[in-house]
Amino acid sequence: MKTPRKPSLESRLNKEITYLFADATKSGFTAGEQPGITYDNFLDNKMLMITAIRAGIPYSLFDLIQQEAPFTESDWAGFLDISGKSLQRYKQAKQHLFKPIHSEKILEMAEVTRAGLEVFGNLERFKSWLNTPVYAFNNLKPIELLKDSYGKDMVLGELIRINHGILV
Repeated sequence: MKTPRKPSLESRLNKEITYLFADATKSGFTAGEQPGITYDNFLDNKMLMITAIRAGIPYSLFDLIQQEAPFTESDWAGFLDISGKSLQRYKQAKQHLFKPIHSEKILEMAEVTRAGLEVFGNLERFKSWLNTPVYAFNNLKPIELLKDSYGKDMVLGELIRINHGILV
């Protein structure tokens, strides 16, 4: 099922992915011939994601992912384990690339966002679920688990179970 998003945001995400892989190829990173990569194709292809992580996610792509996601700037700073001021410096540098460790976390949150939007249909319902204690997580809020990769995997697993009607 395709992730519901605004047409203008979708086209900007697709364009940014095209630019990213044009730049990544110039930097010596290749992911094979991938004509017409879309944002959704990109999130489905782990090899493309690895290429992007190694090349570094540009702030311009992060900004679009941030617009689609239900997370505050403070949430993002926590996920990336950087200060809000550092995040602002990335924004001011415009063409600055995130380090691979931060790029990986950005893409993990993009995956969670896509799954959440597929399950809940809109940002507000997904955000509400993220901020509600879940029995399967020992009554922790899903957003509290997203800082760690294992927690992110647990949240994705729960979203998949909800999507398939398997409630624990």
